[in-house]
Amino acid sequence: MSAPLELNAGNFSSWLSDTRTALKNDAETEVPCGDCTACCTSSYFIHIKPTETDTLSHILDELLFPAPGMPEGNVLMGYDEQGHCPMLKNGACSIYEHRPLTCRSYDCRIFPATGIQISGKDKRLITQQAERWKFDFANTDEMKAHQAVQKAASFLKSKSQLFQPDELPGNPTQLAIMAIEVSDLFLNEDPGRSDEKEMVKTILKEHNNVHSV
Repeated sequence: MSAPLELNAGNFSSWLSDTRTALKNDAETEVPCGDCTACCTSSYFIHIKPTETDTLSHILDELLFPAPGMPEGNVLMGYDEQGHCPMLKNGACSIYEHRPLTCRSYDCRIFPATGIQISGKDKRLITQQAERWKFDFANTDEMKAHQAVQKAASFLKSKSQLFQPDELPGNPTQLAIMAIEVSDLFLNEDPGRSDEKEMVKTILKEHNNVHSV
């Protein structure tokens, strides 16, 4: 039996609010994954913080290596020759109750929400799953909020030259997350008419506020 062409991503405003809260608090997100394991089979390096002691105690040391450019104790878990997470056993996560925060917070709905696409044969399943999500919009305000998220993503992509190399995320997932965090700046803003350099400063300030302790 083939999978349905579309998946209900839920109400956009509710999703956006929940996603922002989870990002700000480093919290788990609720994603109706069903039996999808696309993110587990798409050649992702999984970041694990040193504070995630329970997770680390369930993963063999030889599967971990220091995370480049991050403070000591931060590690990455790689993938096998098929691009699969080594914790994926018989089509399911073998440490699900102890899985890393990176896995708990991953939500491929960020891609249709922002309009950011991922590419590469190793991300084919993620791309297919992301294309199936369809959000519900209760009113025009919710549609405007969605448009603001996409405007933010478009600005980050098209004006990347205005940012310093270390100011803008280097991968689509983190870029989509940043767009979600700063999208309110684009609710009543036409990025084509604003002072672009000032907008960059405002974006970075808002982004830093989200991640401040």
